[in-house]
Formats: sequence, structure tokens, C-alpha cells
Amino acid sequence: MFRLQSSKVLAVDMTGDAVKAKNGSMVAYDGEMAFKKLSGGGEGLRGMVTRRLTGEQMTLMEVKGHGTCFFADRASEINLVGLQGEKLFVESSNLLATDGGLRTGTSFTGLRGASQGNGLFTTTIEGHGQAAIMSDGPAVLLRVSPQYPLTVDPGAYVAHQGNLRQSFQSGVTFRTFVGEGGGEAFQIRFEGDGLVYVQPSERNTIAGDV
Repeated sequence: MFRLQSSKVLAVDMTGDAVKAKNGSMVAYDGEMAFKKLSGGGEGLRGMVTRRLTGEQMTLMEVKGHGTCFFADRASEINLVGLQGEKLFVESSNLLATDGGLRTGTSFTGLRGASQGNGLFTTTIEGHGQAAIMSDGPAVLLRVSPQYPLTVDPGAYVAHQGNLRQSFQSGVTFRTFVGEGGGEAFQIRFEGDGLVYVQPSERNTIAGDV
């Protein structure tokens, strides 16, 4: 149902089923489509309350119909992720669309969220189906194994999946050397077994500094 029309445009073929997508990301469609704004990131009243309390912002719409709908957002690169019952953790600003049957929620991330100014929680996607996530430039998929933990700059982090543990450590980033850092920089360390999506262009954060 999900396919890439180009690296920056997602095409979703629908036969009466529904998808959830970032509000305002529809760029074109053929056939008959109906659009409905979803509250609380598609999780109803409970999700709306949870997201307001946690500071995690995500506005989704439901698209349902027959035909093909095309989605894009600020010319971001799009990456398709297939889920077979596992959970995907993704920054809400990097989520473009999911199958209507996938469940979305929030998960505590601790310091990483605070360092990005996105709150202390991140979005989770769980179930069987496809999700489309965005990155500023082509995303790089990095493997984490018990022998090889991975350290990521918070501004480059997009998403992760698998049996991974997160921790936070102080360190030095490139911005420190070019004079943009204003305090102590923090990095995310992943340990365990799984995959981490990173983007080659760092988003604007509070300089990763706390």
C-alpha cells in the first residue's frame, strides 16, 4: 500500500482503507478521499491529554477512500519501515504517515527530549504494517549489537527499533568546535540489539546543551 513515488513523495494506494498522516502533508490525490483531523495524535482524548502533559506535539489526519493519495513535507527524504509486531520509536516531527491499523503512543525518553526542546517523550508506533518517516537528507540505518554500542548526536537522531537501551552521556559535538555550543553537550548512547535511523543534517536543537 505504501510506495515511494520519488525519494521525497509517498504514494499510498487505498481501496476503502485508511491511513494516518501528518496534518497538511497531502499534496495530491486521485479518486475519492475523505480527510478528518485526529486529536491527540490519533489516540483520542487520552492521547491528547498525555501529549499536552508531556509536551510531545503531533497532529495527524485520517485519510480514507479509493484511489492514490500522495504525501510530502518540506521536501524531506522519506523512508519506509515495515513493522511485524515490533515497536518503532520516532521523533514526532519525523513521522509522515502510518497504516491506519498501527497503534501510536508516547514513551518517556528523558534527557534526550529535553535537550531537543521536544519534551521528555517521543512517539511510538506498534503493530503490523508500514510507516513512513522523514529525514533531512537521506537517512542512514545503523546497526547496534551487544559488541558495538552506538553514540548519536541528539540533533541527528530520527528513530530506532529493536531491543535497545538508551542512556545519556556528556561529550563534545562539532558545534562546540565552531563556537555554537553554549554549555555541556549531551549525546545518546544505544546498547543492545537493534537499528537506529540518523539523518546527515542536524535539526535545530537547544544546541544539545542543557
